This record gives sequence, structure tokens and C-alpha cells, in this order.
Amino acid sequence: MFLKRRISIGQLLEKEVKGCFEYFWNEADNSHRGAGYGLIHDRCPTHRGIASIAAVGFGLAALCIGAERGYRAYREIENRVSGTLDTLLNSAENCNGFFYHFLDMKTGKRAWNCEVSIIDTAIAICGAISAGEYFGGEIKEKAEAIYRRVDWKWYVDASCNQFYMGYKPEGGFWGHWDEYAEQLMLYFLGSASPTHPTDPGMFYAYPRTEGYYGEIGPVIHSTSGSLFVYQFSHAFFDLRNKQDSLGVDWWQNSVNATLANRQYCIDNSDIFRTYGENAWGLTACDGPGGYSGIYGAPPRKTEKLFGNIHYGNDGTVPPCGPAGSMVFDPEHAQEVLIYMYENHPRLWGKYGFKDALNTSVSPVWYARDYVGIDKGISMLMIENYRSGFIWNVFMKNSFVRKGMELCQVTEKSGLLMV
Repeated sequence: MFLKRRISIGQLLEKEVKGCFEYFWNEADNSHRGAGYGLIHDRCPTHRGIASIAAVGFGLAALCIGAERGYRAYREIENRVSGTLDTLLNSAENCNGFFYHFLDMKTGKRAWNCEVSIIDTAIAICGAISAGEYFGGEIKEKAEAIYRRVDWKWYVDASCNQFYMGYKPEGGFWGHWDEYAEQLMLYFLGSASPTHPTDPGMFYAYPRTEGYYGEIGPVIHSTSGSLFVYQFSHAFFDLRNKQDSLGVDWWQNSVNATLANRQYCIDNSDIFRTYGENAWGLTACDGPGGYSGIYGAPPRKTEKLFGNIHYGNDGTVPPCGPAGSMVFDPEHAQEVLIYMYENHPRLWGKYGFKDALNTSVSPVWYARDYVGIDKGISMLMIENYRSGFIWNVFMKNSFVRKGMELCQVTEKSGLLMV
């Protein structure tokens, strides 16, 4: 039976983007340009006064979208952006230019004994660069000052030519970015640094493990197979119609991972009743047992490590999964968002979609919180799908283009982008 939709996809995408903007506007410190001015809550309502530096990066890009779409007065948003960059330059605690993962909202100081995070710093820089290109002038100068300050070489393990995974003053560096994940942005930003450039060969210095889900693939994948690893760098860097020197099309890689994620959920809807053609998009998010970074779908390493194709999954599905893959598989991603909106009203609130749902458990579970990075990837990818706005703005930056060129990520010859 055909059921008439209560909302069009265009209306829903606008509602979600506007809700995401309100998150980044309202959940930022606005206390008269104090030490934490502009820092954005990691999550809400259970924020505990803690900001996520990655949420700040997504938020800076989100403010550009809000200015372009007239969600607030242009000058008001411009002032917020400028003040936020002042905070990142002057009071947000950092180490050799790299920010701590979590910061106290009021003081800008390290929170929770957390790590100095290279990937979250990179997201913050991408957001700052977006703002610099959009607003220009002093904002661009501030954004590039934040970028120039980062000592990318300090975070490199020269013995293997890979970035370390993390650093804490108490114990030093640990781990490596030694497989594919969301880190493509690190190589582009590091290579093009005007002050502390890294070897562009790092882009090729980690193993690229390929796999298939059924006939879908190949997918160069990570341990968990969470969709965010195929989304975050693509939210800023426009990798459409491009390939690297080994012939890898990273855009198509994300398309394949998205299609595999969807098919896995369809195939396993008898095990996890949340899953199905209208509920896929497994990625890091809140779940019934708390936040999990290993929700994901094959191909992934966990199946080989633990002998379980469903390792770490419990039936939780977040809206940010399909929303963040909107550019890779728009038709199917839109179907999920419409389904969630029309069939799960408890998943919707003042900032649009809440973080996740799980109907595979009893009682049915709905997230209470909105999570900053999940609202961020949703907003940026929906807007890139609608207008290409963040891509168009971000890719104007000369360092961004130089980084991709140095890593030999170039246009495919003889093809036209449509």
C-alpha cells in the first residue's frame, strides 16, 4: 500500500541542516569572549561543560553554511567565527600546535586527561580553513596562523614514516595510523604545511587492505568498517573524479563502503530487527550501552580478528550514518532519513535527529543526546549534496590544493565530472 509522505525530502534535509546549525550556534560558549569563547559542546544535553575540538572544526564550517543560508545575520556569524579563531589561537590548550581532544568550555584547558589529538586537530583546521576562505580578511589570516603553527613533523614516527595515533604528556606517543581510516586529511595538510611539512610519501606508507562484501567492492577498509572513516576527509576535500598515483579512487572507495554497509543491514535484518533497507548506516555513535566506535559493516578487520561478522554490533543505527553518506548514495540515504523521521518521532528534537535508535532491544532504545561530530558530518554532507558549498569554499585554499598535488591525487584523465 502506498503511504503518502508527510514531508518531502527537500523539506526534511532543510530541517535537519537548520537543526544542526542551531546545535553549533546554541551549544557554543558565548560568554563575552572569555577563554573558551566559541568552543562547542561535545554533546548535549549531557555535555558536562566539555568541548570537543573536532566539534569546533565542524562547527566553524557549519557557521559558514548558516551565513550562506541566512540562518542568522551575516555579521553576527562572522563575529562568532572570528572570536572562535581567537580562542584557538590564544587560549585553547595545545602542544606544538596540536589541540587536546577535549577542552574545558570555560577555560579552554585540557579536560579528562585526554590525548593531544592529531585527527581532531586536523578537523579543527579544516573548519578554520573553510571559514577563512568564506569570510576572508582577518578571519583567513587567523585560520592560516592556526595551520602554520602546527608542527606536523613532531607527530611523525620517522622509523616507519607514519603518523603516531596519539600523544599524552604523561606517557608520550602510542600507536600509528597504520591502516586506512579517516586520516587522508592528515597527509594533505601535513604535506602542504608552509612551516613544518611532512613527506608526501606518507600517503602511501601504510598498508591498504582490500576486501569485498559479497560482490560489492573492492573496499580499502579499516578495523571496524564504521562509515565515518569513509566520510570525514570527504566532507572537506573534494575527491570526486580523482585518483592517486596507484590508481586508487578514494571517492569510489567510499561509495563501495556505503553500498556494502547498506547490503549488510538488509542481509541481517533477521538478526537485528532495526536493520533493513530503510535502516542502515552503521558508524560510531551512542548505543544502549554507551558510545561505541566499532559499529560497522564488512569488509573489516574485526571479522578476521574475532571470527564474527557481527562483532561489536547490537542493532543500533544512527541518522548520521546515511546522512554522512548522502553524497555517496543519495537515493538510499534519503529513504532512511524519511523513514526515521516519519516512523520514529522520538528520534527527533530541537536540533533535528538525535544520535541513534535501536529497536532490536527491549524496550526500544532512543538516544537522549545530540553528538557534535555526528551533527557536523550530517550537516556538511547534506549541504555538499545540495550545493557542494563546503567543497567549493574549502578547495579554494592554496594549501589544500597543494597538499593533494604533493600526494599525487589528481584528476582522472579523459573523464568529465557530472
